[in-house]
Amino acid sequence: MSEIKKEPIEVPGATVPFFTYKIGETQYYEFDTSKCGPPEPMVNAMAGLKLIDGPDKKLVMINHKKPMGLLAKIEENYQIEEEALPDGRVKLVFGYKPGASEQAKLDDSHCEG
Repeated sequence: MSEIKKEPIEVPGATVPFFTYKIGETQYYEFDTSKCGPPEPMVNAMAGLKLIDGPDKKLVMINHKKPMGLLAKIEENYQIEEEALPDGRVKLVFGYKPGASEQAKLDDSHCEG
């Protein structure tokens, strides 16, 4: 398996670097907010989720803990896979949910949790 080549990408509203890469037919967008405090994880997740407009795109978020406020806000709108990383961080992969992702209120990045 060849190494994944991650390319930097400009994401409007983001406060951390975003990268994009392809695995098979799926385009991934990835960011790391594990060293950020609130509201940055929420702000960057909302900016990144705007890129997920079809089943062939996914957003990867690396964070220092499970972002409960974010998940409460958007869990109905996206498929979410969670993985605990060996160093204690959390990796979340958000996928498109037909008919639901379009309903997400992504301009509201205010954190309740």
